[in-house]
Amino acid sequence: MRNKLFTRNYHAMLLPGSILLFIFTIIPLFGVVIAFQKYVPGKLIWDQRWVGFDNFAFMFQLPDSKQVFINTLVIAIVKIVLGVIVPVIFALLLHEIQGRIFKKWVQTIVYLPHFLSWVILAGILINIFSLDGIVNQIAGWFGIEPTMFMTSNSWFRPIVIGSDIWKEFGFKAIVYLAALTGINPSLYEAAAIDGAGRFHKLRYVTLPAIMPTVILLTTLSLGNVLNAGFDQIFNMYNPLVYATGDIIDTYVYRIGLVEMQYGLATAVGLLKSVVAIILIAISYRLAYKYANYRIF
Repeated sequence: MRNKLFTRNYHAMLLPGSILLFIFTIIPLFGVVIAFQKYVPGKLIWDQRWVGFDNFAFMFQLPDSKQVFINTLVIAIVKIVLGVIVPVIFALLLHEIQGRIFKKWVQTIVYLPHFLSWVILAGILINIFSLDGIVNQIAGWFGIEPTMFMTSNSWFRPIVIGSDIWKEFGFKAIVYLAALTGINPSLYEAAAIDGAGRFHKLRYVTLPAIMPTVILLTTLSLGNVLNAGFDQIFNMYNPLVYATGDIIDTYVYRIGLVEMQYGLATAVGLLKSVVAIILIAISYRLAYKYANYRIF
């Protein structure tokens, strides 16, 4: 009887959140039918003219769409790769530091940027890399001509990727530091008895111990291949860098809300969602196969 009462109380606690989730997440899903219509604002959805897959065909005919998908894949894949390598290296280096207080100070400082909004960081980065910013001022000391970094297609993408890695690597390293602290100290003692130095301990003890965690997080991140960071790029980019900085999310925002091509924007967003679901399913399958991780 008591268990039934607890169950009812838990369900009652979940009810308000479930209702909000249904209203703001489930009901809007029916709006994907706009992708198959020639949507005209002001008319009801069921009164719109159906065009089938014309919006999808038109999407692939646009010269911008191909470049948008390429930009998204390049930015997202590089972010994923460096988002694994840099935190792992940082965690390994921090793990080797003996001073406990210094280690905590360093760890605290490097993960603080994670809690800053991209609205704030984008403004800071734009000022730093502006024509009269600190980067160009330092370059001027060495006789280098000023560069308009934020309007350069050559520089914009590296700035986006580098700033994202700088913002998140400290926070991501927490997982690897937790894995490092879980290594049995007797393994290091046995390696020392066998004559292993610090490098050999790192190679034969530390790396194999955290490799399952690295594989797990890497495979789970595959589902984000088409998520290159809307909030970051939206606050940093401009029309001059569309060729290398425009991604699927910003493209959907621009053609949908700015140019009011709702059917085309919905088609692009729907295609991205379908591909993302497939990638997520593949990533969880790989995580279960190589790291024995599963949710269900």
